[in-house]
Amino acid sequence: MPTTDPGVRAGGAGRRRNLALVLQRVHLSPATRSELTRESGLNRSTVGALVADLASRGLVVEDEPAAAGQVGRPSPVVRAGEVPVAIAINPELDAVTVALVRLGGDVIAVERAPFSATPSVDATVRAASGAVQDLLRQHPSSRPIGAGLAVPGVVSRAGGIVRLAPHLGWRDVPLAAVFEDALGLPVAAANDGGLGARAEALFGAGRGVGDLVFLNGGASVIGGGIVAGGVSLTGMTGHAGEFGHMILAANGATDTLGVRGTLEATVSRAALLEVLHLGDAAADQLEAALTSSADPAVAREVALQIDALATAIANAVTVLNPARVILGGFLSALAAVAGERLDRLVADRALPGIDERVELRRSELGSRIMLIGAAELAFAPLLADPAAYHPG
Repeated sequence: MPTTDPGVRAGGAGRRRNLALVLQRVHLSPATRSELTRESGLNRSTVGALVADLASRGLVVEDEPAAAGQVGRPSPVVRAGEVPVAIAINPELDAVTVALVRLGGDVIAVERAPFSATPSVDATVRAASGAVQDLLRQHPSSRPIGAGLAVPGVVSRAGGIVRLAPHLGWRDVPLAAVFEDALGLPVAAANDGGLGARAEALFGAGRGVGDLVFLNGGASVIGGGIVAGGVSLTGMTGHAGEFGHMILAANGATDTLGVRGTLEATVSRAALLEVLHLGDAAADQLEAALTSSADPAVAREVALQIDALATAIANAVTVLNPARVILGGFLSALAAVAGERLDRLVADRALPGIDERVELRRSELGSRIMLIGAAELAFAPLLADPAAYHPG
């Protein structure tokens, strides 16, 4: 928690910064007033006034802690408020998923609208808008402050323009603007893999480290994101983290972009479902099926995919030197089946010395990860300047 000059007490820019400081800390996890005072460097009365201001806006709530075992008066626990919500939207090849998310990464409601064919932009917006209205009717006390879009493709963050979403067939779509017209709310969009990395860094398996790589296996794509020094890396045009198109073998199969020998061409959820004779399966169902299968064909396919995944992870570790590599989606199921074998393969293939310090972790956020990441886009203006928020 960065320190703001404790000498700044009155209103103006200093107070706005301090309000943001406290809300950003509580957004990560509940904290007592004593903890906020110690971590911020502000005095107790200033922290009390800031908390009271945030509480009056509905952005935080104070709970009295249990006094058992404590000496003196216990410090109230400050946690994120329950009324402001972000609308999170994650369009994919087979469905669009919509959620209401509170501060603190709390997903309170989810609705999934499936598609029978590859959806157009218009079909996606209609389905998502209907789901949003359903969720808001079910949660009438929630106040939406904006929406975030987690898109499986290359997205220009500045304008929310989807430059290329190959699996959806979308190119140069001003998706944020289209959703703003449909929802009547501010909307921001970004690549889903990068948002997943950010979500894990804040609330999941990436907590406590500043450098991580996130690899996610979706319905038809492998994406990812990078956090370096606590900062999300997107690259000049938003391509950073496209690990699925990393070339592993020049003469291999082609992926959806026609590139040969990529990670995405070899490590495939569809191939796992086919060998398991399953039409569809959630990540936990896929993991259970892989774990329980005694079919040699399944074992061969799993071994092939684990071998390719290990090479991709080793390359990422050698180039980026992360503290952790986090696997989500169906890649998490593969990691569960691989066990220590995946760690050994990565250690054998990464630059000696680097592999000894990297941890391989499975995503802790599961199916909520893209929704939590998308919500962070909507919450960003609020977290940067809570003084500008005025509840209706």
